[in-house]
Amino acid sequence: MKKVLGILMAAVMAFSLAACGSTGSESTGSTSEGSQTAEAASTSDIKIGAILVGDETEGYSAAHINGIKEALSNLGLTEDNVIWKYKVAEDSACMDAAEDLVGQGCDIIFANSYGHQTYMVEAAEKYPDVTFVSMTGDFAALTGLDNFKNAFTKIYESRYVSGVVAGMKLQELVESGELTTETQPDSFDADGNIKIGYVGAYNYAEVVSGYTAFFLGVRSVMPNVVMEVMYTNSWFDIDKEGAAAEALIANGCVIIGQHADSTGAPAATEKMLGTGRICYSIGYNIDMLDTAPNAALTSATNVWGVYYTEAIQAAMNGEEVPVDWAKGYEDGAVAITTLGSSCAEGTAEKVAEVEAALKDGSLKVFDTSTFTVDGQTVTSAPIDLTFYDYSTGSPVALYQGETKEAITDGSFSESTLRSAPYFALRIDGITEDAEPVA
Repeated sequence: MKKVLGILMAAVMAFSLAACGSTGSESTGSTSEGSQTAEAASTSDIKIGAILVGDETEGYSAAHINGIKEALSNLGLTEDNVIWKYKVAEDSACMDAAEDLVGQGCDIIFANSYGHQTYMVEAAEKYPDVTFVSMTGDFAALTGLDNFKNAFTKIYESRYVSGVVAGMKLQELVESGELTTETQPDSFDADGNIKIGYVGAYNYAEVVSGYTAFFLGVRSVMPNVVMEVMYTNSWFDIDKEGAAAEALIANGCVIIGQHADSTGAPAATEKMLGTGRICYSIGYNIDMLDTAPNAALTSATNVWGVYYTEAIQAAMNGEEVPVDWAKGYEDGAVAITTLGSSCAEGTAEKVAEVEAALKDGSLKVFDTSTFTVDGQTVTSAPIDLTFYDYSTGSPVALYQGETKEAITDGSFSESTLRSAPYFALRIDGITEDAEPVA
């Protein structure tokens, strides 16, 4: 979830208790339905509004921009059908942008940042004939509004796959004798587990869900790993992300994953690799090979074109846009980027095997037999879907939701009770630093 206002930070936490040198499986996100309707749509006068917290220079917003442009291509539309609003802050500027887009005749308006959500629902209440979508949001289903929607991807699936890529590299390093307690002793804990690290933005459920999936992917290949998580308290801060990566590497971490939007962590890992440290990077949103040609292994990424194609096509056809949309590998909505030249031999084949299992449902990322909490197998995880306001210091339920069980058939069912992640269990083997990077 993107840059969130102070009032909503607590709300999200309350919700919680988001082959060497070969190419990866990054999807184009095109749909056959989109291709079939392209000619018919070419004369459509639909107006699409896009409220973005960043622009094309920032990975997260760039992914959304590319997704919208892909949807336009799929549906035979052009950029004349879109009105862009870049670098819109998560305050009343979002409402101003929404009202301007309504005034310019937009039929459907997307906002890509979690902090935009309260302004988007305000706009939805004021303009019932326009559809508003708050990406990564979490309470659309509770509002009772027919024109307010949420959407997210099952990014945890591609984070798991990126963890498999990292695990393959660790396995290669150990089996080759390059990574040993003698060559890099501080990269092992007292029990002989290999240290890996993770740069996280905030300790929200989305980040916890993602880093846990990444860790479980690594551990599916190399069981003897432990992971340290450092937070930056910012979604985009090159300096803090770089500093966190350097600190983790100094602590002995061999792999640095991330849930933050800049190139700071991969760049720092590339620099440290150049000094002789054994360290590699797993990025997010975009291919990091230009930034870290030797250290970058791959990145977990969203293929937003899948969602934007479906949502815009529904709006064009006068159909209902889903109130809570969340799709993953099965629908091509998530992927990993190109595999770097430093990947272990056989990685592409292993990735294909894991992706196939995710697509057919035989692999569950949060299979409860693969992790413990405080040494115990998790058998129940009730999720309170109520949306709370903490601005007065005491929780006030703004939108009342049910409490539902997330453990079904031996796994934690993420992004099924709502589109936004809610996995917030702290599993064994992962530690979080108490203080964020300064």
